[in-house]
Amino acid sequence: MPATENAMYPLDLLWLLLLLIGLQPTIQQQILAGRRTHAIHAMERQRGSRTITLIHRRETFTFLGIPFGGFIDIDDSEAVLRAIEMTGKQVPIDFVLHTPGGLVLAAEQIASALADHPAPVTVHVPHYALSGGTLIALAADQIVMSPSAVLGPLDPQLGEYPSASILSAVAQKETNKLDDKTLILADVSRKAQTQVREFVAELLRRQMSDAQAVELARMLTDGRWTHDYPIDVKHGQALGMKISTELPDPARVLMRLYPQPRGRRPSVEYIPVPYGAPPEPERRRHGPGRAR
Repeated sequence: MPATENAMYPLDLLWLLLLLIGLQPTIQQQILAGRRTHAIHAMERQRGSRTITLIHRRETFTFLGIPFGGFIDIDDSEAVLRAIEMTGKQVPIDFVLHTPGGLVLAAEQIASALADHPAPVTVHVPHYALSGGTLIALAADQIVMSPSAVLGPLDPQLGEYPSASILSAVAQKETNKLDDKTLILADVSRKAQTQVREFVAELLRRQMSDAQAVELARMLTDGRWTHDYPIDVKHGQALGMKISTELPDPARVLMRLYPQPRGRRPSVEYIPVPYGAPPEPERRRHGPGRAR
C-alpha cells in the first residue's frame, strides 16, 4: 500500500503559496525596518549624535489596498519627545525631517522640546518640510537642506480655509450682514494667527534680534503667500534663516528607505550611479577605407 500520508497535494501547495503571498508585505516591512535602523546607526556614528527621523511617505505596506501615509500628529510628538528625553544633555541631535505638516499642537510640542535641548540641534530637510515641518525646523540651531529642498509658510488653516483668507473676506463685508458662524471663524482666525506668530517669534529670538524675529514671524504667518508656497534655500537665507546646503549622505540614504507604493509604473527613471562628468557620446565606428 503506497504511503500517501506525507504527500503534498496541489491544494496544499496552493494554500502554502497564498500564505507566502500574504506574509510577503510583512516580511518586506521587517527587512526595511532593519535597514532603517542600520542607516540611523550609521548616521549617528558619523556625526556623533542622536538621530531622530520624522518622515511621512506612503509605505509599501497597505491595508485593503490602501497605502498608509501620514502627517504630524500626537503619536509623532509623543515618540519624538520620548527620544529627546532619552538623549543626554551633552549629546547633539540630528533630526531628519520630511513632512507636509500636520497638527499645530504636535508640531509646537516637538519644536519646543528641540529648542530646549542644551546640545546643538540640526534639522535635515532632504526634500520638503512644510507648514508644521517648517515650524519644527525653526527650532534647530541650524537647518541643513538639499539645494532643491523647500520650506513653507506658517499661516494657520481652519479646516479647508486659510485663517488669513477668512479675515480678508470678513473685512470686505458689513458685520451685521455676516452670520454667527462666519464671525466665530473670524475670531478663531485672529487668535490662531496671534498664537502661531508669537510662538514662531519666540523660537526665532534664539538666533536673531527681537525686531528681526517679530518681523520674520509676521511674514511667515500673515498669509501673504499661499500655504503651499515653496520657500527655497536662497529665499530662506534672505529671510534670515540659518540654512546650509551641506546635506549629509546618510540623510539621503534614510529617505530612500521610505519608498512610495509599488505596483505602479515609476514616473521617474535614471541610472542610479553618480555622474561626475557628462557621459561620452557613442561615436559611429567606420570600417577601413570608408569616408567619415
